Amino acid sequence: QVQLVESGGGLVQAGGSLRLSCAASGRTFSRRAKGWFRQAPGKEREFVASINWSSGSTYYADSVKGRFTISRDNAKNTMYLQMNSLKPEDTAVYYCAARDALTYSGYEYDYNYWGQGTQVTVSS
Repeated sequence: QVQLVESGGGLVQAGGSLRLSCAASGRTFSRRAKGWFRQAPGKEREFVASINWSSGSTYYADSVKGRFTISRDNAKNTMYLQMNSLKPEDTAVYYCAARDALTYSGYEYDYNYWGQGTQVTVSS
């Protein structure tokens, strides 16, 4: 089993930055691709970014490309999402996820494990 815990959310003004963390525990975490998703009020959950855990290759949604950076620290079993130039439309609950495969994916149904989410609110 894999357990994921997000942290780092909060309230920030437009143009500001936040860094989310996703701490993982459980078996063979290092052999799984990871990702970030978000869900805004009244909307479906959507893909944000994903990372291949072994190679570090990354994949981003067009809406965050150039502003957000996904990274990982293998030694700490932790994944990060650095969010810069935040916009009010980035307001959402952000979830980290892991899948039983090495390669990244932008599809929610490809992920087997989910964190509880952390709220990010961007004021205008």
